[in-house]
Amino acid sequence: MRKQEEKQIDFDFNEILNQFRSGKRLTGKDGLLAPLIKQLTEAALEAEVESHIANDVLNGRANRRNGFNSKTIKGTSDGSFELDTPRDRNGTFEPQIVKKHQTTISDEIEEKILSMYGLGMSYTDISSHIEEIYQVSISTATISAITDKIIDKVKAWQARPLETIYPFVWLDAIHYKIKDGGKYVSKAVYTVLGVNMEGRKEILGLYLSESEGANFWLSVLTDLNNRGLKDILIASVDGLKGFPEAIKAIFPKTEVQLCIIHQIRNSLRYVASKDQKEFMKDLRLVYEASTKDLAEDELLKLEEKWGKKYPIVLQSWNNKWENLSVYFKYPKEIRKVIYTTNIIESVHRQFRKLTKTKGAFPNDNSLLKLLFMGIKNSEKKWTMPVWNWSLTLSQLAIFFEGRLDNELKI
Repeated sequence: MRKQEEKQIDFDFNEILNQFRSGKRLTGKDGLLAPLIKQLTEAALEAEVESHIANDVLNGRANRRNGFNSKTIKGTSDGSFELDTPRDRNGTFEPQIVKKHQTTISDEIEEKILSMYGLGMSYTDISSHIEEIYQVSISTATISAITDKIIDKVKAWQARPLETIYPFVWLDAIHYKIKDGGKYVSKAVYTVLGVNMEGRKEILGLYLSESEGANFWLSVLTDLNNRGLKDILIASVDGLKGFPEAIKAIFPKTEVQLCIIHQIRNSLRYVASKDQKEFMKDLRLVYEASTKDLAEDELLKLEEKWGKKYPIVLQSWNNKWENLSVYFKYPKEIRKVIYTTNIIESVHRQFRKLTKTKGAFPNDNSLLKLLFMGIKNSEKKWTMPVWNWSLTLSQLAIFFEGRLDNELKI
């Protein structure tokens, strides 16, 4: 057992001053202050354990010192030092300045690193900023290790319980290059965003895949169901392959609305630029009609006028009409919410801001941890319910009779 003796702070100020004047750095790896940090920390721990034992004795509990534990502490640079933490005989001493399982004294810097990482800064830029702010050198490998701590949080977030019902859910994809098997492949991140019973937005999950289809969507929807989600009133999607079939297997009562905006964009890709203005004028009469019957009348007129010139466009509208036209049955408050996936595209814009400096990602986790930080940043702004939520919820209770009763306590 190590000799129990009071630790003395041995710090020659004049010697440190002379070395500093000769050009040696105060902070960073092998900095002049490193020994002082160790000594000050151990002196503070000594004071803590003495106070703890004195308090025990004062309250009639026999206790005394019982040597030291040593552990390696990473400081505010790439360097580290051995820290001696005192123990007590009863094993009840809980150090506060450096807690039992803490292996760094640079929490402030780690938080700053994670904050900058969450803004989409590169490891090199983060390293430069940290050195500028704190005058310490941190390698990109160290920064990567710090940001890897997010991965456990991502896994816990992905497995968290969900609410029983989300009136609205949107699904959309964004694509990235990710290294897989020694080569870079294009993978889609499918974002699932819901609005809960309080009208607040919530990302329900992120799902990574090279391809989509009924089997993939079946696995996604099964995951949501296993985490507690039992009902979705309306799901708005961007023409996701296999989704309408898959959702009927897990949430058979859910209505699927295809995104009108995406359908319009896809249509214009096949319309000559010289015709686009006139075509859009006619198409607007379809999707802005006050009723489904009027919309179908305008769709017939659109086909009569443009069907021979752009058959593939009109065929697409007719084939998808069942899911494109769902929103016509609802009042404008609900229509405004469901006819487009723009609400989820705002999240994807945040993702693009974060990843614009990254050409590709070395693995799935490197992408997911960055997107997770983007979600956390977005959630800070989601403090209010969606527009006119009280009226919207009342209308939903009428259109989906009985399905909201348990949540509304009616």
